[in-house]
Amino acid sequence: MTSRIGVGLMAAVLVLYVAVAGWYAVALFSGGQPLAVTMGAALIALALIGGWALVRELQFGLAADRLGRALDAEGGMPEAPEELSPNGRLLPADAERLLAEYGSAAAESPADWRAQYRLGVVRDAAGRRKDARAAIREAIRLSKADRLG
Repeated sequence: MTSRIGVGLMAAVLVLYVAVAGWYAVALFSGGQPLAVTMGAALIALALIGGWALVRELQFGLAADRLGRALDAEGGMPEAPEELSPNGRLLPADAERLLAEYGSAAAESPADWRAQYRLGVVRDAAGRRKDARAAIREAIRLSKADRLG
């Protein structure tokens, strides 16, 4: 629940930034000077990029949350080891073992979104955020294909 509050707060701050940047860009445009118009255009471009990034991240987060809830309801989430590092990550020995286990399961079932999602969860717990997001992104893509096919 706290992560949802954080996401909502960050989204609100970005929306506020986009509004202020848009207002300031209009003020710069009204000056009519070439440098001010260029700066206004840059502000609008940055606001649009920020808005696009926000929408993409919210879509990813909502889809990942939906899959996580579905997998948890099925009882398919990976079991956490008893001992974790102080920051909540897997211990190196556990990380290697679990990454190998869930990596091979995902390789054996490349079209199974559940296997990809579990791999993403384990990668995240091991501190491999970029790889985790890639696996979860693949799980989202596979789950959409399951629903359509």
